[in-house]
Amino acid sequence: MSVHLIGGGATTAADAPLYAPFVAEAALRAGHAGRARPRVAVISLHPEAEEKAAALGELLAGAGTGPAIEVHLTAGRRGEPIGLDAIADVDGIAVGGGVVEDVRAGLEPVFGELRRLVAGGVPYLGVSAGAMIAAEGSLGGGSRIGGVVVSPEDPGEAGDELEIEAGIGLVDVAIEVHVAERGMLSRLVAAVESGLVAGGLGVDERTALIVGDGGLRVEGKGSVWRVLPAEGGVLVSTIGG
Repeated sequence: MSVHLIGGGATTAADAPLYAPFVAEAALRAGHAGRARPRVAVISLHPEAEEKAAALGELLAGAGTGPAIEVHLTAGRRGEPIGLDAIADVDGIAVGGGVVEDVRAGLEPVFGELRRLVAGGVPYLGVSAGAMIAAEGSLGGGSRIGGVVVSPEDPGEAGDELEIEAGIGLVDVAIEVHVAERGMLSRLVAAVESGLVAGGLGVDERTALIVGDGGLRVEGKGSVWRVLPAEGGVLVSTIGG
């Protein structure tokens, strides 16, 4: 099974094809478990968690071509970690966006179980911050490295340093999102060049990066940007787009 990472912005029925591969894998997993309908955990730790969880659940429900999925919604609150019951006995796990530090902190107590489930064949879908925390080293907020501005600054985060925290560990390079739309490629380049991360992949909005046994696959309207260290600097290339 695969890890599906969407760079954000995919919020309408027209974006359903981006979610379809994840739903198809969840249905396949359900079949192996002897279930007619796939059970999918949908987790939101967004400030508007109930609304966002329901919206993501609707997108997933509209993306399948087989039996209707059974959606288990979890709307988390800041400072209240997600429990194991949110991801128990499911065929797929989808984590939405929000403030990346809050999403990471809310799910940190179940990181080990998430790794176990994905290793056992349960597909993972991360959207925006949910994609960022899938990495071993998760990029946080912040637009500066060593005091130098490396990407457009959010007024609420002006002056904040970029920090790297432990993520779930489903992919071994850092994940950046909203890349082309928010000018985040420069931050990923600076993070790799400075040695904060060993390499990274940046996903544009309305674009999905699928990491599976067959390698990397890109679906959607944008590109995935690969940033790797190179002699004297970094090497930037694109996948898809």
